[in-house]
Amino acid sequence: MPLLKSAILIVVGSSLLTGCVVRERVVYRQAPPAPAQVGQEVVVDEAPPAPIVEAVTVAPAPGLIWIGGCWAWHGHWVWETGRWAHPPRPGAVWMPHHYEYRNGVHVFIRGGWRF
Repeated sequence: MPLLKSAILIVVGSSLLTGCVVRERVVYRQAPPAPAQVGQEVVVDEAPPAPIVEAVTVAPAPGLIWIGGCWAWHGHWVWETGRWAHPPRPGAVWMPHHYEYRNGVHVFIRGGWRF
């Protein structure tokens, strides 16, 4: 029995003294697409749904502006919830996304920060 205890102690002790091997897996992905330009026009399949009414809260900090929620085209209409945001630099103005119907064609015009 003492020999068995000694053997177990040696096995457990040696396993504690050996290090774990950790291999880091590196995954390469494609670069994200370039950001869309403000004013970029996209011909879409249909008009957006009716707007969703959102309550505008009090700004949580000074210097924030309210960016209202709106429908945006991402291959289909997606509601982008309104939010408070810091302008990226002084003098920047938020231009909201909007939609137009021209000559029988539905057009989504991308918004964003104008400098």
